[in-house]
This record gives sequence, structure tokens and C-alpha cells, in this order.
Amino acid sequence: MERTDLLPTGPGAGKRGVLTAPAYGLTKGDIRALFREHVPGSRDDDAGRGDHELNPGMIPTGALRAASVLVPLVDRPGGFSILLTQRTAHLSRHAGQIAFPGGRVEEGDADAIATALRETQEEIGLGRDHIEPIGRLDRYVTRTGFTVTPIVALVDPPFTLTVDPNEVDEAFEVPLDFILDPANRQKDSYDFQGVMRYFYVFRYGHRNIWGATAGMLVNLAEIFTG
Repeated sequence: MERTDLLPTGPGAGKRGVLTAPAYGLTKGDIRALFREHVPGSRDDDAGRGDHELNPGMIPTGALRAASVLVPLVDRPGGFSILLTQRTAHLSRHAGQIAFPGGRVEEGDADAIATALRETQEEIGLGRDHIEPIGRLDRYVTRTGFTVTPIVALVDPPFTLTVDPNEVDEAFEVPLDFILDPANRQKDSYDFQGVMRYFYVFRYGHRNIWGATAGMLVNLAEIFTG
């Protein structure tokens, strides 16, 4: 199953901080320099981000399992976009949710970058020759017991994606500028076993990007906008 889907939107407004130019004006050099200067975890400790940020007490007990995801910034003529996936509806966990390509660290993976690249190849068929890792976000701890290392990478088109239908329903892109616009970042809640749980959400077209993926996108936006 092959799918490459870029959903267009206009440039956001009101960005300030580290980079004041709109996202469509950024160059690869700008983004490389930004991540050379970024020190993951400098806001607090390196595992200070996670579902517990908006939900005090939602810290998993026991040993955390290591995972890694790729945060792909695709260099499009109209500006950078972020490549995401929608998980298939039949999965036992996070069915139908929007996610970065990635997964658990496996024996034989040299490091978090190797895990993210392997999983990206397996899930959506994006080859390593298109990917340039440039840094990472803060580690993110999920309520399900994973500590996730998000690897930020520049991605060079053209490319054709071949998604694994057992894991991914489709792959699509969201303009980076949309994510950087603070007006598009919202908080929402739901009742989980009688307790209100809170989470970030980006509503893009008919898609809701929420949970851990949205939390990592908030971290990404903070790096760009200060």
C-alpha cells in the first residue's frame, strides 16, 4: 500500500522567540544550527516530559521500556512539513491514533537513532538515504511504561512510501508552520476510569493529533519558538 499525502495550509502567525521567521522561510542550515544548540532535558531532567506533565501522579511504576521514534521534517518547496502515520484500527494498543514512525528498542540496535531508522523503514518504507538525523527532543515517558527518545531528522524528497498495512493505515504530512502556531495547540480531557485525564491536541483538518505525539510536538515547537 503506497501513500504520500501532503495536506496544505497557510502559514501560521504570532510566532516569537528563537526563530521569528515563518517556518516556510527556514533553511536546512537554520534547523541544523538550532538543534546543535539545543540541549535535551535542559528545562528540567531529561525524562521530565511525559503524560504526567498534565496529569500529576500518572507516573508508571516498575522498569521503563525503551523506545524511539523519528520526528521527520520534510523539506518541501512551500516549507517544511512533519511526516506522521495513522495506526491501523485493528491494533491492540493505540489503534487508529496518529503517531511518529518508531517503536521498541530491539537487541541489535546500536542506539536510539538506529531504532528510529529501522522502525521507519519497516513501517513506512522510508529509506535511510533520505534521512539526516540532526538531534533529539527530550525523552518522553508514557503512562503505559515506555521512555521514548524522539530523534529529529531532515528528510529529502522525492520519495515513495510503502506502508506496512499490519501497523499503518496511512502516512501524511502536516506543515511545520501549523504546529509552531500557538493558536493550534489546545488542551483537552477525557474520563479514564473515573478520573479526568488531560492531554495536548492539534486538530488538523479531520485529524486529531493528541497524546504522546502531541506532547512531543509541543516540545518541538518550544525549541523553535523559545
